[in-house]
Amino acid sequence: MVDLKQQYLQLKTEIDAVVQQSLLEGDYVQGKQVKLFEKELANYTGIRNVISCGNGTDALQLALMALNLPKGSKIIVPTFTYIAPVEVATFLGYKVVFADVDITDFNTTLEHIQAVYTPEVKAIIIVHLFGLPCKDTELIYQFCQEKNIALIEDNAQSLGAEKNIDRESILTTSFYPTKNLGAYGDGGAVFCRDENLAINIRKMATHGQSAKYMHDIVGINSRLDTLQAGILSVKLKYLDRQNEQRRKNAHYYQERLQHIEALELPTIHPNHIFHLYTIKIENKKRDMLIDFLKQKEITSIVNYPIPIYQQKAYQQDISLKNTERLCSEVLSIPIYAALTTAQLSYICDAIEEFFK
Repeated sequence: MVDLKQQYLQLKTEIDAVVQQSLLEGDYVQGKQVKLFEKELANYTGIRNVISCGNGTDALQLALMALNLPKGSKIIVPTFTYIAPVEVATFLGYKVVFADVDITDFNTTLEHIQAVYTPEVKAIIIVHLFGLPCKDTELIYQFCQEKNIALIEDNAQSLGAEKNIDRESILTTSFYPTKNLGAYGDGGAVFCRDENLAINIRKMATHGQSAKYMHDIVGINSRLDTLQAGILSVKLKYLDRQNEQRRKNAHYYQERLQHIEALELPTIHPNHIFHLYTIKIENKKRDMLIDFLKQKEITSIVNYPIPIYQQKAYQQDISLKNTERLCSEVLSIPIYAALTTAQLSYICDAIEEFFK
């Protein structure tokens, strides 16, 4: 879904230089480039505290650990998403309450959260999915304030879509290679405005240490390495430009594919940075289209094929109609910034040919 080799070649000179510098300095863990990248990312997002870590899942775990909720607390999580938020909540001993999502934009809503809320709920995790910030975020944040519960925003797929956030929530992101801002390995970060919370999260990410061999709180080992920080600093400079190109690619798809009645195209929104361009198509046709595109050497992917509550590890006896419909209908096609007009046209030609 992303041509990582082509992406590297476009930035090869700059990336090779920062990698070479890190190798010459020999400071691979928590080197100076890590602090520099955190500062650059704080300036970019407008959120003053950035704590880098090993990956996006660790970022969610650190965010939940920092809340210090009682074991057994209930946490609301949207069920149409990647497994990570459910995984860490379960791992830490919390009970997951699943909320359905909007059928049009794939994100959860205040209405869906209110439908499953009970006084036992101590936190809500929302996911800004596929590059589109959740439209009800401010309403959900106010709801959390009224109920005195915490809000965590999983921003792994939407970094750069919203800046200068003044909510007192905790945000997390991922630098997995295919993300809009991707490393050449794993990486993640936690964002928050609260200084004391940030201090605790930073301790937790380094074995709970306030200084070497001084362990104040229970922590984990989750650090962004210096090589990745240098690479991310280079790529951060181009993030807005590449996000804008993703938007242009999405508009191209809209123009070319809107006449196909069997397809439901994603919503175009000014804040949408299109980590994924996800269409909806009836189930049997979807599988046929996947095979047809594969024959044309076009990659496509289903995000996500099975509702989390139907996964063996997290089964619950519930049924959420929007989630189940989306799992049976969604299909993502390439949208990355380096796609050429010829490639976009080839993909659209193939889809049109299939429906003819």
